[in-house]
Amino acid sequence: MSINPKDAMIPSTRRELISQCALGFGGISLAGLLGDKAYGETTFPDPLAPKPPHFPAKAKHVIFLFMHGGVSHVDTFDPKPKLTEWNGKPLPIAKPKFEFAPTGNLLASPWKFKKYGQSGTEFSELFPQVATQADDICIIRSMNGGNEVSHGPALLRMNTGDGVFNRPSLGAWTLYGLGTPNRDLPGFVSFSPSLYHGGAQNYGSAFLPASFQGTRVGDGNTLFLNGGLANTSPSDMTGLQRLQLNLLSNANREHSKNAGTDGRLNARTETFELAYRMQAAAPKVFDLSKETDKAKGLYGIGEEPTDEFGRQCLLARRMVEAGVRFIQVNHGYPRNYWDAHGDLRANHSSSARKVDKPIAGLLADLKERGLLRETLVVFGTEFGRTPAGQGTDGRDHHPHAFSVWLAGGGVKGGMTYGLTDDFGYYVAENKVTIPDLHATILHLLGLDHTKLTYRYAGRDFRLTDVHGEVVRPILA
Repeated sequence: MSINPKDAMIPSTRRELISQCALGFGGISLAGLLGDKAYGETTFPDPLAPKPPHFPAKAKHVIFLFMHGGVSHVDTFDPKPKLTEWNGKPLPIAKPKFEFAPTGNLLASPWKFKKYGQSGTEFSELFPQVATQADDICIIRSMNGGNEVSHGPALLRMNTGDGVFNRPSLGAWTLYGLGTPNRDLPGFVSFSPSLYHGGAQNYGSAFLPASFQGTRVGDGNTLFLNGGLANTSPSDMTGLQRLQLNLLSNANREHSKNAGTDGRLNARTETFELAYRMQAAAPKVFDLSKETDKAKGLYGIGEEPTDEFGRQCLLARRMVEAGVRFIQVNHGYPRNYWDAHGDLRANHSSSARKVDKPIAGLLADLKERGLLRETLVVFGTEFGRTPAGQGTDGRDHHPHAFSVWLAGGGVKGGMTYGLTDDFGYYVAENKVTIPDLHATILHLLGLDHTKLTYRYAGRDFRLTDVHGEVVRPILA
């Protein structure tokens, strides 16, 4: 007995059978690719579209200047006359229970401190150019990083809020919460990140949709010149490429007619269009040839040892102008490294000379252009260094007390917040944890860190986990 395939509604060809079976093999692969539904992609078909903040924001952009290796607070932003007085003597209080390596007697700073600006904020000789911007800077001298005494966990804690588990980075959370105003460029860029301690997790999105991860430009291993994004040459924008994208869009549109609209699929389709648009927009932003000699000189471009980091800082300013939401500017492993277990004088002198002028130029340039009030600049590191010495000229890792500073974006300038003890070993007043710092940064962006959540694995996650208080005394 024979059956007419049309009457029986049975596919008459192998192609029709595959198409109707679970939407085809492509549908099976797509289901695995898309995974669980995500709030950021289903609520907003375009996950990077600008989203309203929880409340009016003071800052629209963040430039995070990250100094990899551990900047010594007692040699830069936290003067300790007592350390000089007790140089070479044993620490008269108990050392922390958690240390990376044994240390000896107290070691005085080889650099002198001086007051700057109307505020009289003290900076060491290592940062004479940054110090000229003292009245726009708020130094937090009471940072505490917990017990993360190794670089990898400490970097991850500073950049993602967790030193152990894979968590979304601060930049990814920012992009998830706010989106980005420029649809022709990445919303989150990381210049020359280290690929060693924590690697891509320091700018990754973890369980957040991949749309929110940072775009890496260069790395810590190679010399950063003009930078640039791979495969974004305008010459790539051929008619053939446009035809290919049109073909892909048409195929997805036909698929949606039969399978139903899926916001996740639409978001992924949009990434192809974004990449195409970036080929026109990105080269213009990365082209420094249009900058004046005066502007380049402000950042130390064309001179050593500031040329490389100066280019990154100038590109950060250009990205702010172009609407990029979050920019990491990394000075890190292995060529630029603040890890001074020995030869402290040479290590910190060399590293500071590379970044001092470019950072000062960035602050001055942002202010002159009226961008500093809406751009939060953060100078951070994974931990400080011990007031006690390693050998005769070195300091060990020290997460128990260190300094970071902030400028612009709704922060009070010309002030210090918090205190460490007479030797810089422990926080003595107004301790600020890394969740506190993250909560404050998000607050300045108009985001309530307790409400910026993402449901994953059966619970609502947030950058600050169950911790964090906004440091309100530093808010303008």
